[in-house]
Amino acid sequence: MDNWDEIRTAFQVARIGTVSGAADVLGVHHATVIRHIDALEQRLGVKLFQRHARGYTATEAGQDLMQVAAATDDQFTQLAGRIRGQGEGVSGDLVVTSLIMLSPILTPVLAKFRRENPDLTVRFLTGDRLFRLEYGEAHVAIRAGEAPNQPDNVVQPFVSQTMHLVAAPSYIAEYGLPDGESDLVNHWFIGHDSAESRAPFNRWLTEKVPQNRIVFRTTDHRAMFDAVLEGAGIGFVATWELKRHPELVEVIPSEEEWSGPLWLVTHVDLHRTTKVQAFLTFLKKEAEGWEL
Repeated sequence: MDNWDEIRTAFQVARIGTVSGAADVLGVHHATVIRHIDALEQRLGVKLFQRHARGYTATEAGQDLMQVAAATDDQFTQLAGRIRGQGEGVSGDLVVTSLIMLSPILTPVLAKFRRENPDLTVRFLTGDRLFRLEYGEAHVAIRAGEAPNQPDNVVQPFVSQTMHLVAAPSYIAEYGLPDGESDLVNHWFIGHDSAESRAPFNRWLTEKVPQNRIVFRTTDHRAMFDAVLEGAGIGFVATWELKRHPELVEVIPSEEEWSGPLWLVTHVDLHRTTKVQAFLTFLKKEAEGWEL
């Protein structure tokens, strides 16, 4: 097929199910989408879609074509990611992803690296979802928990972080401190809003404390930390956060199972590029001074 634009348009229509949705993704007018679909069907001599009031549904022929188009689209995306990381030196975009809780220690490093490399634009992406390195979504990922096992990734041990269960003075003044682990069920807690959270300390909390005792929930660690400072409940903070707020009081000694390693993850196609290697070397050097 000598017109990839038409195939790409058909792929988006099949994926989304509507002409308007495909037009938004492709950044074209809806009439262009219809014209591409009509031209492709005429060229192939088959109907690729059933038209109905709710949108477009791929026919059997359309599904066959879309499988090939999906694989080709993935290959193009991976190629684009590899090209973006090659031959740039330390310039262009540097995309780093991590959990938001690491921002207090990572942001100063990223800012310093940017100052030393003025042709660079840093993009620091945070969130719970795993960014797809094989699709070029990030150059470097810093991940917590078990060692990542996605294929084609280079995984290096980075540092370990220790977590602490603490309460603010305002919480203690109102509710007191737990009398050991067995008394935790009589106190109020701050936790993650999702039961699917991968953080080991969140899993421990849901096992030890009744759900009705986790009274402040959020998906953002920064919000959890702010809630701890406000005395909304007992919650977990990292060592570097505790050092910055010595007024916080540990309610029970830190347990090993709350903590875990951090990993540096890069895609094999970008791992050896000048930019990625320069940043990894810089980050590891800066991390030598961290107290985690």
